Amino acid sequence: MDLFLSGSSPLPIYQQLFDQLCGQILDGRLKSGDALPPIRTVAKELSISVIPVKRAWEELEAAGFIESFVGRGCFIAPMSADKLQRLKRAMAADKLSDAAAYCKGMGLSLAEAEGLLGEAWRSAKE
Repeated sequence: MDLFLSGSSPLPIYQQLFDQLCGQILDGRLKSGDALPPIRTVAKELSISVIPVKRAWEELEAAGFIESFVGRGCFIAPMSADKLQRLKRAMAADKLSDAAAYCKGMGLSLAEAEGLLGEAWRSAKE
């Protein structure tokens, strides 16, 4: 599990952690049953408070990505391929909805926004 924080990101720390872990679950790097490290361990390794890590774990559990068990820790939740695909689409749709509203608010046409998405897609890192 690779986690990093960007001090220049406008996203709060918990959201950065949530997004990164979701990505790692959705692309298969983290699999059903894999254990997450304890909250305090992650906080110590990232040199941050336990509060944003705890919130990220709570958000992951609320979204159905992880399960927690008293005395055992947190684990990646079991998910079928169909559920993973639905989650990918839902999360992408959420991000694109924000981007669409931003573009529309700036007065861009749909064609201009589609062109920008195409450019971003081609330049995106793998």
